[in-house]
Amino acid sequence: MKNTARILSIYASDTSGVCSMLYELGGLVVVHDASGCNSTYSTHDEPRWYGQDSMIYISALTETDMIFGGDGKLIGDTLEAIRTLSPRFAVLCGSPMPMLTGTDFDAVAAEVEAKAGIPVLPLHTNGMRSYLSGASEALTALLGRFCSPETEAGRSGRIPVNILGATPLDFSRSEQIGSIRSILTSAGFEIVSVMAMGSNLEEIAGAGRARVNLVISSSGLAAAEYLRRKFGTPWVAGVPYGEKTSQALTRKLKESAESGENFPFCSDRIELDEGQSVLIVGESVNAGSLAKAAREDLGIPARAGIPDALQPVLAAPHDRILTDEDDAALAFAESSGVAADPLFAPVCPESIPFYRLPHEAFSGRCFRERIPNLMGGGLTRRLFESC
Repeated sequence: MKNTARILSIYASDTSGVCSMLYELGGLVVVHDASGCNSTYSTHDEPRWYGQDSMIYISALTETDMIFGGDGKLIGDTLEAIRTLSPRFAVLCGSPMPMLTGTDFDAVAAEVEAKAGIPVLPLHTNGMRSYLSGASEALTALLGRFCSPETEAGRSGRIPVNILGATPLDFSRSEQIGSIRSILTSAGFEIVSVMAMGSNLEEIAGAGRARVNLVISSSGLAAAEYLRRKFGTPWVAGVPYGEKTSQALTRKLKESAESGENFPFCSDRIELDEGQSVLIVGESVNAGSLAKAAREDLGIPARAGIPDALQPVLAAPHDRILTDEDDAALAFAESSGVAADPLFAPVCPESIPFYRLPHEAFSGRCFRERIPNLMGGGLTRRLFESC
């Protein structure tokens, strides 16, 4: 029972990550789950739902389907949707129920593709992992199917760059991605694609012409490694928070484009004492980058607190991995302050300053309007002054 959460919420699931990553790309996404479950994603995890169309559907799995098995209904309904909607591609992904019955998504996808004549990608989600897992698998599968082996040189002497790992689950406000684009463009880069907010399938298919990739969340790391293997493109992992830190990040991108070496910018930080630093809770690239910017731009000692569910593959050695609710409470008590989603506040001791930093993937739409844009000069001491 140690991993039971009495107070804290959970992060968005892998199926939400799939839907979020593929939302804008013109594909049909079918989540094999019970009727009504689409509302969990659409109302809590997707700020684009009411302003931008997307073909995301639930298969309406029933108890009878569960008991008797057989995938004929899923195949037939998917084929009918493809005929009606004419998507560029289709994706099939699962939830806990088909995991229990052992649905073979690879076989189902192969049959649908053979009959429909469009690419159909099977994804192996089960609703039991975090959004990062689903988004990562979706983006990597998409690149594997659509990324063109042909490349072309960048234009106007600028350095071509892809931005990987962009979804509203980590960057809920569209101006956050706009700010990242602006920072890179001002520093002499040409944006090839943003995966996957504000770019179309054709732009993503041309990702191979980039000379360097910027990974802004760990959901983009597997895709960056894929592009590294396919094209030899190096990656840099970091988010341009703070004026000084964003300048350092763009310099490192240029260095990596020249040297061909990967660089985990977000975890390249000075080791700090636990009791004398602010703990910034969140996804590893975001939290690590913000901790770096807090120290280098604002002079505030900070380290990242990364929930174990969020696959802390890019953590610094002195970051704190939060294994469960009790561990989070202990880590908060040992810190000089905590910056985290407001839903973490109940496990933070009253004696420890708590700074609200909403995260869409954790609290959904609850605090969406309060999410700050901290890119470049948007990061100020104000974040760490109001509890």
